Amino acid sequence: MGEKVAAGSSDLADRQLYRRKLRQCQEALEAMLAERRFDSPRALMGLEIELNLADEEGHPAMLNQEVLDSIASGDFQTELGRFNIEVNIAPHRLGGRVLETLREEIDTGLRYADRKAAEVGARIVTVGILPTLAGEHAVLDNLSEGARYRLLNDQILAARGEDMVLDIEGVERLRFDAASIVPEAACTSLQLHLQVTPGRFAAVWNAAQALTGPQLALGANSPFLFGHELWRETRPILFEQACDTRPAELKAQGVRPITWFGERWIDSVTDLFEENLRYFPSLLPICDDEDPMKVLAAGGIPTLRELKLHNGTIYRWNRPVYDVTDGVPHLRVENRALPAGPTVVDTLANAAFYYGLVRALADQARPVWNRLPFALAAENFHLAARYGLDTELWWPRAGRFGARGPAVRSGGGVSRVPARELVLEELLPLARTGLDAWGVEPVDRDHYLGIIEQRCVRNSNGASWQSAVFHDLRDRLGLDRRAALQGMTRRYMELMRDGAPVHTWPVR
Repeated sequence: MGEKVAAGSSDLADRQLYRRKLRQCQEALEAMLAERRFDSPRALMGLEIELNLADEEGHPAMLNQEVLDSIASGDFQTELGRFNIEVNIAPHRLGGRVLETLREEIDTGLRYADRKAAEVGARIVTVGILPTLAGEHAVLDNLSEGARYRLLNDQILAARGEDMVLDIEGVERLRFDAASIVPEAACTSLQLHLQVTPGRFAAVWNAAQALTGPQLALGANSPFLFGHELWRETRPILFEQACDTRPAELKAQGVRPITWFGERWIDSVTDLFEENLRYFPSLLPICDDEDPMKVLAAGGIPTLRELKLHNGTIYRWNRPVYDVTDGVPHLRVENRALPAGPTVVDTLANAAFYYGLVRALADQARPVWNRLPFALAAENFHLAARYGLDTELWWPRAGRFGARGPAVRSGGGVSRVPARELVLEELLPLARTGLDAWGVEPVDRDHYLGIIEQRCVRNSNGASWQSAVFHDLRDRLGLDRRAALQGMTRRYMELMRDGAPVHTWPVR
């Protein structure tokens, strides 16, 4: 949610007042954009990594507060479930040896956190969805302590007016009824931040949207939920269903979900905040006393707290972020599509691919979003989540690729391409160009993008490894489902700590 919220239902502001405050925030944002009040370009990046907690046997450990007390670092904080924590990595300037610097920093921090967690009976696991998590764990008692989590839970359920229903059909089918939003806590993500100028925001956001399909196909790491094998990356469909504020009637009316890919390419960051105001009633209508226009008139910079809080309860896969640092406002694109893990080097490989490709696509003279219909970018996202590296993605391509499949626009040029082929032949060269433009050292560029290349060559990522090991344990050793998932999770934890990239992990 971006910040702590300490409020009970009796403290909630009148919704009409809150709506007026949101409009004032929007007006202030537009005024600051017109007056060029925002920070100058600094090529800053930042990461947040959500982590699972498990015991030595691989079972979920409901110990996040005890773990945080043991770690005793402000870089680590709670997440929605008692089996989650999150680590925030300080911003770094993109360029030079930043990827290797981050690898050393994150690896050192996570190894320290894992040692401290072990002192209270838990271990850190970087995985999209903990494979041993069961439906019996997704209960209200396992919601993290803190007023903000209980309030968010109550408001989502009140808006929906009925229990949550998960109905996910993948390799197998899962149907699960929940009386809370705790199933959402099964999702642990890697969040990639990039500070951008207002003039570049639309291009970077559009580029980030366009690449989420390839991004998910490469980084899928969440094939199991509550004992069922579902999508290669089950987090998106789980997230969409586990925090859906709409009963069936509102879905039928076309009301937009709060977990949202979007519906169009944008021309300005204000397009996204306007959509937030237009389409989504607030889940947390809490007001402060700031008058943003008066603050601006006095020469100050408003916090726009209502805008930020409202934005934090709308779960876009690429979220706009307004923030103020040292009295200077700035904008960020927050990419939220990827799962956590499997290893630190895999995480940095995913980051290298994202930052390189988003730069290259945003710099193109003929942008991909002028050639790829938005609906097909959204379809790519769901296709990649469901099928991972084995999917085919819509992409505008010339030559023999443009002739493949039905043309979407008159004149052709958009067709379905195997994801691995698309990455190897077109997107990896673009990502290299983008990292060069950021000034990343070639040794880091080649090392981390080489990991992405090998995933494609070997057709192996976190999701495919988990599935292969699970089926090997069942078919070869005859283990039942629960034992196979537990055995696979223990092996995952061991290999994760060794630190080699997942495409090198043996199945046996």
